[in-house]
Amino acid sequence: MLIRWIKTFLFARKAACGKGVVFHSSSKVHNIKGGREAIRIGVNTHVLGELLTFAHGGEIIVGDYCYIGEQSRIWSAGQVNIGDRVLISHNVNIFDSLTHPVSASKRHAQYVSIITEGHPEEIDLEASHVVIGNDAWIGCQSIILRGVTIGEGAIVGAGSVVTKDVPAWTIVAGNP
Repeated sequence: MLIRWIKTFLFARKAACGKGVVFHSSSKVHNIKGGREAIRIGVNTHVLGELLTFAHGGEIIVGDYCYIGEQSRIWSAGQVNIGDRVLISHNVNIFDSLTHPVSASKRHAQYVSIITEGHPEEIDLEASHVVIGNDAWIGCQSIILRGVTIGEGAIVGAGSVVTKDVPAWTIVAGNP
């Protein structure tokens, strides 16, 4: 309980948090971009996973009463917007960009920059917003890729790879 309180206190300094937000002992917040407004979390949300904004940009907005499961990653170079009452199970990955350049030479240059100077402040990772509507449920070990909108109340089955929009109030599962 003490570790949870300490993490919540420390991470609340890296993110703009509503009342009752809890960061559990497994949670991580890497606000490389800086500025608390780059990561905004609504009231009574529990974070057990990892939130990361890149140095050159990125914004993560999480609504009220959400749950982000253990070992889940939400990485943003553009914007990830998660509605209210969204349940994100464990081991889910949500990426709004490629995370690395496609070109081998640019990818190597990014790697060298990261290990010598930190994340580059100028890089194009072809970001495209991810939106997850209110009351959605993302099953364990799913992957949500850049440019995807998951509609209100939609359910993404465990182990799914989501590359296209999911309509509201539907259930999807599997790989494309």
